[in-house]
Amino acid sequence: MNIVVAATQVPFVRGGAEALVDGLAGALEGAGHRVAVVALPFRWYPPAAIPAHALAWRLLDLTEANGVPVDRVICTKFPTWAVRHPHKVAWVVHQHRQAYDWYGTPLSDFANTPDDRRLRESIRAIDARGLGECRRVYGISRNVVARLARFNGIKGTALYPPTILTGLTPGGSDGGFLLSVARLDAAKRLDLVFRALGACSERVELRVVSEGPDRERLEQLAATLGITDRVRFLGRVPDAEVVKLYRTCRAVVYAPVDEDYGYAAVEALMAGKPVLTASDSGGVLEFVQDGVNGAVVAPDADAFARILDAWWRAPVAAARLGDAGPHAVATINWETVLRELTR
Repeated sequence: MNIVVAATQVPFVRGGAEALVDGLAGALEGAGHRVAVVALPFRWYPPAAIPAHALAWRLLDLTEANGVPVDRVICTKFPTWAVRHPHKVAWVVHQHRQAYDWYGTPLSDFANTPDDRRLRESIRAIDARGLGECRRVYGISRNVVARLARFNGIKGTALYPPTILTGLTPGGSDGGFLLSVARLDAAKRLDLVFRALGACSERVELRVVSEGPDRERLEQLAATLGITDRVRFLGRVPDAEVVKLYRTCRAVVYAPVDEDYGYAAVEALMAGKPVLTASDSGGVLEFVQDGVNGAVVAPDADAFARILDAWWRAPVAAARLGDAGPHAVATINWETVLRELTR
């Protein structure tokens, strides 16, 4: 088939959604399909600008390209599903969460004003229309599917995306450090992790792989907590180095707020490493089980510190938890994804 993968792109930003698009395009091409990624820039601020981005997608004609018919459009993030196409499907990474579950929290820039309330209703209408036109709707986790049902009354199916990293096999060494591969923004709650390090009795060292707008704030927090010598900001590193860090860490910490999916948790489990997460971390909890392949505790610095201290005092017990990781993610594969998205 001739397939267009529709994506939104915040310029200069790369995260899980971008990895998903890259992986999907590569898997489709590997299966013999002709693939084009169509990405439009997206800016969510000021909120009043958002409908224009949806309109841009609505005005696109993706039924053919240079005389060649487009057989399928796969939509990924808001507002890509506003595009017109008779054979579009949605694989929802997430909706515009500031208008939904983040509304009324510090993570949303929507205020309780008549204008913003009308804007939220407009976003709901865009989602209802665009997703309602799709032949099928999938979400990247049961958590995303549940949000679609809760806020929009849309029925979807969970379809887990594989990682694009290769070489994440168990059996790596224990380098004695804690690893974070979360983007540096408020929703990922690195501040919780830093406060936990400050509360630890053991000398737990953290390596942070990523970039994001919160870096300066987190560096200042590390200085305030007196843990600067135990936190290394590595920035963005090549995939091969990320794999090496997964395979040589003692454990991975990933505790975002109600995460959509959680590549970092899936990748850690593939590498046979235990994952520390929070009881409100959403999609991560579809893989991480407390006392089985990691720890699930309240989003509290002292609770996190107790787990980290235990793992640093008993590395063999931590490794035993990691041994159970690969089984939890063994069924995630591109064959299943492609069978659903191209049928």
